[in-house]
Amino acid sequence: MTFVVHGLPVARGIAIGRAVLVVSSRIDVAHYFIKPEQVESEIDRVRKARDAVAEELQKLQASVALMGPNDTPQELSALLEVHQMLLQDEVLTGGVKHWIVERLYNAEWALTTQLEVVARQFDEMEDEYLRERKADLEQVVERLLHRIKGTAAVLAPTPPRRKRAAAEDEDPHDPTAADAIDVPLVLIAHDLSPADMLQFKKSVFAGFVTDVGGRTSHTAIIARSMDIPAVVGARSASQLVRQDDWVIIDGDAGVMIVDPSPIILAEYGFKQRQGDLERGRLSRLRHKPAVTLDGQRVELLANIEMPEDTIGAVKAGAVGVGLFRSEFLFMGRESQHLTRLPDEEEQFQAYRAAVEGMKGMPVTIRTIDVGADKPLDNKSAREDSHLNPALGLRAIRWSLADPAMFLTQLRAILRAAAHGEIHLLIPMLAHASEIRQTLSLIDFARAELDNRGAVHGPVKLGAMIEIPAAALTLKTFLKHFDFLSIGTNDLIQYTLAIDRADESVAHLYDPAHPAVLKLVADTIAECVRQGKGVSVCGEMAGDVAFTRLLLGLGLRSFSMHPSQILAVKQEVLRADTSKLVDWAQEVLESENPAAALVR
Repeated sequence: MTFVVHGLPVARGIAIGRAVLVVSSRIDVAHYFIKPEQVESEIDRVRKARDAVAEELQKLQASVALMGPNDTPQELSALLEVHQMLLQDEVLTGGVKHWIVERLYNAEWALTTQLEVVARQFDEMEDEYLRERKADLEQVVERLLHRIKGTAAVLAPTPPRRKRAAAEDEDPHDPTAADAIDVPLVLIAHDLSPADMLQFKKSVFAGFVTDVGGRTSHTAIIARSMDIPAVVGARSASQLVRQDDWVIIDGDAGVMIVDPSPIILAEYGFKQRQGDLERGRLSRLRHKPAVTLDGQRVELLANIEMPEDTIGAVKAGAVGVGLFRSEFLFMGRESQHLTRLPDEEEQFQAYRAAVEGMKGMPVTIRTIDVGADKPLDNKSAREDSHLNPALGLRAIRWSLADPAMFLTQLRAILRAAAHGEIHLLIPMLAHASEIRQTLSLIDFARAELDNRGAVHGPVKLGAMIEIPAAALTLKTFLKHFDFLSIGTNDLIQYTLAIDRADESVAHLYDPAHPAVLKLVADTIAECVRQGKGVSVCGEMAGDVAFTRLLLGLGLRSFSMHPSQILAVKQEVLRADTSKLVDWAQEVLESENPAAALVR
């Protein structure tokens, strides 16, 4: 039966494919694909864990048998027997093997996936006693996961898609065709950590949907960098969709269609092809300079998460990197079995690779920005529900609280600057004391490199304007920094007191709010007045609805995901800034800027 789930559109386009569910677990579970030659060893990991848990249960049963009838409940022995039966049940073990062999899931992912499949079968049972056995199954799987944890195989970035033979008259996109060729996969999850997203970024998914999240949560941001359709804040999506269901993800409308009919499928197949044609037309602008009709040259830069993202940035025609989110080098190391943070040499190699990947164009590296919706490991950033991590120890506050870690990163960046033009960007500054501490540590890092005779290069220093307090004290910032970069995602969050990762208040997240636009406009104007560089690196920079407004306000440097560059360039090429200045002021003075933007 066809049904529709509504959420928030965060990455445009249409994806059609079979659902892959990432199931939540009470312990951290790594999700990654294995290589085909690792299948047997991964199955062996499950087998060894099962044998170890079986032995545990046998010992418990033996100890129960030695106890007197008054020392232990009668039901305990029967319960342990049920656990033994579930542990050996072919539905569980055979299902786990299926996910490893057919989908190349790692053992933990295969276990949680099969748990979800079998748990739903228990939910549908009429007998209350049997329904309650689901809790026993969950306990058995938790035991297995605890046993398996720490013995994962080596990560493999991309699984091969399974190809099947198809009859000549079959439509490969028809969900009723059992033998579909090269079936696309779409990811459905309650939530995804940035570390998970970074791992899936190297994978084969055609789109994804999550129950939680907002338009500028980092899950959404990375989806846009992957250039795949995505919907977040879909509430109960992961509960409504089953493994291998056919689904359509409409990233334009923010909906997911489950079990689509042939008519709906044909309609969305047409939309998908139209989107491909539009991308093809935009690709012709790649080598065209971004110059407005009145001759204003505009700098279109790329936001990246990893050094290898420079390939896509160059391909999209970026003239540099306006934001290298260095925290992604620090994330997800637990799933890769790395127990330490990246050292100076590892970071240096990554930053140098980014500089070399941009072929002489400038690279702006933001120092580590963790906390809030960007934890260092796979754990949820919201485990302490009584705290608001967005207002806690994050970004520069975290770095200043750990000077040794911060100095390691600064030394690596300064060394990489000897290999190309690097701009050093500091996030979340708000206080003059933080500025002084930061500049002092940068000087100290240079002195450390000089003392050991290490080669390093000059860097331009910049600060992010993402807290209203910073936007209201610009003159203090411009005394110390060469340029400013407006992080609109956090600026909107802090100005409007909205957690940008919380779908329950997502409707209040408004980049066109008069207060937000005034802070952005004043920052641009003050930088222009003092002859300092200024860019916008938040999601507003890649939103074509704001391109003309930002140009009218005097912005000449935009930084966005590579997938957004060509669409923004098209708007730039059509713009006449001499005619936009007065209109931009009208928008700022309007009580309803969102309506005034549409003209």
